[in-house]
Amino acid sequence: MDSTPTRAQQRRNTENRILAAAGRLFAEIGYDRTTIRAVATEADTDPSLVMRYFGSKEKLFARVAVFADDHPITGTPEQVAELLLDALAIKLADRPVNTLAAIRSMLTVPEAADEVRAAMTARQRGAAGQLADDEADLRAGLLGALTIGVVIGRHLLELDGLRDAPPQRIIALLRNAFHDIAHGPTEPESLAAAPQVR
Repeated sequence: MDSTPTRAQQRRNTENRILAAAGRLFAEIGYDRTTIRAVATEADTDPSLVMRYFGSKEKLFARVAVFADDHPITGTPEQVAELLLDALAIKLADRPVNTLAAIRSMLTVPEAADEVRAAMTARQRGAAGQLADDEADLRAGLLGALTIGVVIGRHLLELDGLRDAPPQRIIALLRNAFHDIAHGPTEPESLAAAPQVR
């Protein structure tokens, strides 16, 4: 049986090498100092292929930012909550180089931020389509914000408790919140019945 990779497989392999190389460089030396030529050298390919597959450094950066989360979000709201918790657990267990590189550069490089925001917005809209119908965009945005906040708190700010807690303990504490946001009532009875502060 012929084990030679097909042209499509060769392309995917090259793209994955480029994404992995770019992720390392963006994390190690930052967005400004990472060049297309440096990425190509790191990935053992030609700069023209990097441009052909990704179009620009900004677009490559946006793909790097979501590379680890490239799996589609599908299923019931309950399943989506568990998928997002599983993805967060992975980011907590191992330092997510791509995500951290994206966060750092988004805060300092406007042109990088625009592309990453567009990619993340597209992913968020995909998630919103699977959540409870009422305020689905808000629900997806809150889940994304929780995920980013926890990752920043653990790996960048190294907050006490969060920094050293076992990932599964963090996930256990977040599970009810993720499920309530994904498919629970918009306003829990305990909050709806609470007197308003004036």
